[in-house]
Amino acid sequence: MTEAITTFLLFQGQAEEAMKLYTSIFGNSHIGSISYREDGKVEQASFTLAGTEYMCIDSPVPHEFTFTPAVSIFVQVDDEAQFDRVYSALSEGGKVLMEPGDYGFSAKFGWCNDRFGVSWQVTIK
Repeated sequence: MTEAITTFLLFQGQAEEAMKLYTSIFGNSHIGSISYREDGKVEQASFTLAGTEYMCIDSPVPHEFTFTPAVSIFVQVDDEAQFDRVYSALSEGGKVLMEPGDYGFSAKFGWCNDRFGVSWQVTIK
């Protein structure tokens, strides 16, 4: 029996824009495949961030729910310069949940929702 587990992100019209942002931030990242609905929105797509595969769509059905910070993408970087670049790109236009700083468990840690609502925790290894 073959099993696969992939994080799946449900956007409301910004899936392609989000994938382009994310793949521009992280090395070893690319958009794998995209199929579109007749309205030009993403029907289904796959993309890779730092070697990890994700899937996403633009929801064809309007809904009231969106992403929650209770589930986040955890990013570990090597140094402060990389932290600053990654955190700045992810938090731009979004919402800071925890300002970058030393919280005792990492030399530098920050938590934000990006402009699409996806939650990211960034830390230095």
